[in-house]
Amino acid sequence: MLNTGSPLYKQVAEQIKKDIIKAKLNKDEAIPSENKLVTKYQVSRVTIRQAIQLLVQEDILYKVRGSGTYVKNVKIEHDIYRLQSFTEEMTHLNQTPTNQILDFNMQNPSETIKETLQLKEGEKVFFIRRLRCVDDEPMILEETYMPVSLFPDLSVEVMTKSKYDYVEKKGYVIKERQGEILPLSPNEVLKKTLQLENDSSILSMNLWAYFEDDTIFEFTKLYYRSEKYTFKFTSKRF
Repeated sequence: MLNTGSPLYKQVAEQIKKDIIKAKLNKDEAIPSENKLVTKYQVSRVTIRQAIQLLVQEDILYKVRGSGTYVKNVKIEHDIYRLQSFTEEMTHLNQTPTNQILDFNMQNPSETIKETLQLKEGEKVFFIRRLRCVDDEPMILEETYMPVSLFPDLSVEVMTKSKYDYVEKKGYVIKERQGEILPLSPNEVLKKTLQLENDSSILSMNLWAYFEDDTIFEFTKLYYRSEKYTFKFTSKRF
């Protein structure tokens, strides 16, 4: 579980955060006592206290003197360098993901989508709007464009499950995904769809996914609830 790649207290903090998500602890619920955490993670009390303090600084936990430590705001950490589907990501966290299909149709692409997917004249695309949920709570709104020529049998039923699992079962090899993260103030439609509070913000991402032969097989716009998601990455000095 733990390794030597980073300070021990940071590894423990990361594991505590994952365990909070797996245990489905809600806001203001207590986490286990220090003694129980020492036993569970097999580390010193000092390390546990450092880990908890880090999570307090990250606004994940808060302490009540004489009472204990409680959940304040749990965020899912999305590793932007790891190519995995939402279903894979949530399954790894022992969560139950579901997809609500809000829109599914075949259409003529706009010039922007046509250029992005490098489509020939007359080619059509499937447009799918999905609401990605965990335990029926909206997490991400996804708007995807996929060429009909590559996926003629794409259906609503397919999109209620894992998109990438469907793609790979067709024999395609997914090589990489490129994207850009953009700030965005949600309009009233996004607020209603993602069940946002009036003062909530969102994170927006545009991404392109490629097959092994560099064919672009999807263009997707993602809208993340920023109070539920945070993006992590590692930078190295060369």
